[in-house]
Amino acid sequence: MCVVRMSVVSMKMQRMLFSVAVLATALVSVGALPASAEEPVELGSTHVVDAAGVLGGDTAAIEEAADELYNADGIDLYVVYVDQFTGPENAADWANSTASLNNLGPTDYLLAVAVGGRAYYLSGDSAGPVSEDQLASIENDLVEPQLREDNWEGAAIAAAEGLGDAVGGGGATESGTGSGFGGGLIVVALVVLAGFALIVLLIARSRRKSAAGVQSGERRAGSAAVQPPPIPLAELQQRAGSALVQTDDAVQTSEEELGFAIASYGAAAEPFTRALALSKTQLEEAFRLKQKLDDAEPDSEAQARDWNSRIIELCEEANAVLDEQADAFDELRELEKNVPTAIAAVRADLAATEPRIEAARATLQALSQRFTDTTLNTVADNPEQAAERLTFASTALAGAEEDVAAAELSEAAVGVQAAQEAVAQAQRLLDAIDKVGTDLAATRAAIDTAIADLQRDLVDARALAAAGDSQGSIAAVASSTTTAVAEVQRQLGAEAVDAHGLAQQLELANRDIDGVLAAVRDRQSQDRRASAALRQVLGSAESKVSAATDFISARRGGVGAEARTRLAEASRLVSAAHAAAPTDPALALAHAQRADDLAGQSIQLAEQDVSGFSSNMGGFGGMPGTGGGSSGNGMMGAVLGGIIINSVLGGGNRGGGLFGGGGFGGGGFGGGGGGGGFGGFGGGGGGRGGGSRGPGSFGGGGTRSRRGGGRF
Repeated sequence: MCVVRMSVVSMKMQRMLFSVAVLATALVSVGALPASAEEPVELGSTHVVDAAGVLGGDTAAIEEAADELYNADGIDLYVVYVDQFTGPENAADWANSTASLNNLGPTDYLLAVAVGGRAYYLSGDSAGPVSEDQLASIENDLVEPQLREDNWEGAAIAAAEGLGDAVGGGGATESGTGSGFGGGLIVVALVVLAGFALIVLLIARSRRKSAAGVQSGERRAGSAAVQPPPIPLAELQQRAGSALVQTDDAVQTSEEELGFAIASYGAAAEPFTRALALSKTQLEEAFRLKQKLDDAEPDSEAQARDWNSRIIELCEEANAVLDEQADAFDELRELEKNVPTAIAAVRADLAATEPRIEAARATLQALSQRFTDTTLNTVADNPEQAAERLTFASTALAGAEEDVAAAELSEAAVGVQAAQEAVAQAQRLLDAIDKVGTDLAATRAAIDTAIADLQRDLVDARALAAAGDSQGSIAAVASSTTTAVAEVQRQLGAEAVDAHGLAQQLELANRDIDGVLAAVRDRQSQDRRASAALRQVLGSAESKVSAATDFISARRGGVGAEARTRLAEASRLVSAAHAAAPTDPALALAHAQRADDLAGQSIQLAEQDVSGFSSNMGGFGGMPGTGGGSSGNGMMGAVLGGIIINSVLGGGNRGGGLFGGGGFGGGGFGGGGGGGGFGGFGGGGGGRGGGSRGPGSFGGGGTRSRRGGGRF
């Protein structure tokens, strides 16, 4: 399950905060543990496990609060008290492992408290009914004050009351962008504090798996058999959209990591290639369902519920396929064993990429003399974005080198992985400029071809109209086509042209005249016309799909579900057009025309999303390419690019010490573990301290730790 949580951590002036705490929700394979065990525990039929003995055997008040919560809202709360978190020691990992061990589902919440360790974690699921901001508020405002007073019973009761209030409408709300971007995907990030310290809003996501066939109600012994109310359709739609975005990010990140592995290990990476292919197939099916929900045909409520539920199931399956291979993938890479060599390799790639930025700017400048700003919109800020990624990579590598010097190889490996992804993303941003130049040259040539084809159609249409046109339809379409061709030819005389816009005008004119002339043309003639049109339309569709893919991939931290859905469907239709072309040119043309339309919509929606994302970020220093200032350290670009890192460069434990010597209120939130992080579903989640999976790791949501927690 993936839960996103906003947290603010301070940082030292002399080091930029690259934080991302990791990770992995280790699925611990253990048998039944005695009540005093401090490793992840089996809950059995009880909702309260007091291995620390702080309740004196009296759990009645907590059980009563949990029962009331379930009966009123259909939510289960489990509470575990231990002395110390061990195996794993990190609070988030420990709670998530316990949740996974006990198959907790979307409506199950777990409060884990290490009494002696003075740490806690409220584990929840992003697919559940309590939002990210609400969970944060419950922890900070309700649970932690009770824990600091050693009111163990009160903390659990406060958690139950907070969850109930949240489901009843309390707490923070979430918002989205034009493409459905939101629902716990990403919340805005940076605050500048009087020029003294950069405070970074960190995003941490992950998921704990829910095993099939185990329902939360089955674990509730002695409670009234109350069925939870059905999830409101709007909320179900929001969950499905969030799942699509998060799973798409997981697949993209895994694909990037797989590319590195294939280059290094060749055939040994084949199992991961197969897993990724299967995961992508499931994701494609989910996107097709989302497109059906978004199309113009009305859907019944039952259909909407079924399809949204199926989208969530497919996303869970896609993530599970990746998660099954995640540990093996990490074992294959074992980057930390060869960190110095890896640092050198990334530095070499960075050095080779830097000179390309000025060349890309020159290419864009040349293209701007021939094409309008609208035509170049998808790559207009690519040089600046690439520079941001390289700055980020350079800083991450510097931190990795310091970690190597301090013998912190795991920390160093995380920084190297972040740098690898940043450099690779910079290269794709620059490649996209060259690709757009090639595509626009092809589009410009296709415009001339389309004009010639339409002029031949006009000859046919005028002859047919002269021979007999009782309703005047042929003459009318001939007139409108003549006007369209003349207008395009006029615009071609401008200094800079909107190539895609002109091609679209000609394509619409061609559809109109073909629709009228089809009735008088024989099948063979229609197939010839469709084949001729197909080359132009399919080329345009492929160009737009490529542009949309490059744009979204490099800005996936700011792009939501609708833009990705349109792109996925456009890609599918391009493939369908190629498949149908040899036997049914007319069908292939219809597929290509629809793909062209959807790819254009994808670009527009993605640009709206990024504009909204950048506007929110702009108040804190601006985003590259938006007119605001650069972050100076590449952090802003890394957030937009969805690049995940996991280290607070600065060495040693972050944010204070143990309870009594630092801890909450003394040395920073997070104690000795680390200050949280911004993360991605499939790119390494957040959480505090420790962990085992770094940025951009191969895997789905289940291999990421979740969010929240803290010290008291």
